[in-house]
Amino acid sequence: MGEDQNMVALVTGAGRGIGRAVALRLAGMGAKVAVNYSASEDKAREVAQEIISAGGSAMVLGFDVSDPGQVEEGFARLMDEFGRIDVLVNNAGVVRDGLLVRMKEEDWDRVLAVNLKGAFLCLRAVAKPMMKQRSGRIVNIGSVMGFLGSAGQVNYSASKAGLIGLTKSAARELAARSITVNLVAPGFIETDMTAVLSDKVKAAYLDMIPLKRFGAAEDVANAVAFLAGEEAGYITGQVIHVNGGIYM
Repeated sequence: MGEDQNMVALVTGAGRGIGRAVALRLAGMGAKVAVNYSASEDKAREVAQEIISAGGSAMVLGFDVSDPGQVEEGFARLMDEFGRIDVLVNNAGVVRDGLLVRMKEEDWDRVLAVNLKGAFLCLRAVAKPMMKQRSGRIVNIGSVMGFLGSAGQVNYSASKAGLIGLTKSAARELAARSITVNLVAPGFIETDMTAVLSDKVKAAYLDMIPLKRFGAAEDVANAVAFLAGEEAGYITGQVIHVNGGIYM
């Protein structure tokens, strides 16, 4: 495979899109990968099988990141299987779009529960084993909308803005144990989630991007891979924007 056959990585929401690309990229570096899913088990198994077919090692790990009990059980299974955790990528996320004045509280609660609380629960779960190892890499997947804001996405934008504070505070707490915590903030990335947007909306976004093209999931995965590698050992509490220049 690749560089580090001993590295163990967990990618949440890894069945499709950015999560899938990240899981495959880390596996290409030699990592053993836990492919997390909440609803799409078949997709997660396809990702794990792709890794195994390429000569790597992977396990499928189903749990809802917003549920403390499921997170605890999931991490226990990961430790039983691999014995350690070196990289956590908090990628799992949902959208429940709607204008502020019409947004239902359950839509606000669900997005914050998965996108922000879920990252906190997973980060808390890996902190102890990483502190014991005195090493670790944590990468949160944010969004340009956490910086720009987005009409019709007050819940999503708020959850991604919250990840920035979570990242920086956790980075300060864990740095003494050689654990880095960073955030990758994608812009408009072509995934299943963005495929449903109308041509008019896509054209409007494209007009705002200086590079005049949409990003690919692999663009984000490459940034995550860098932060997970040895070369990024002196980088923590930072945001890497992967957005084609839409936000500078």
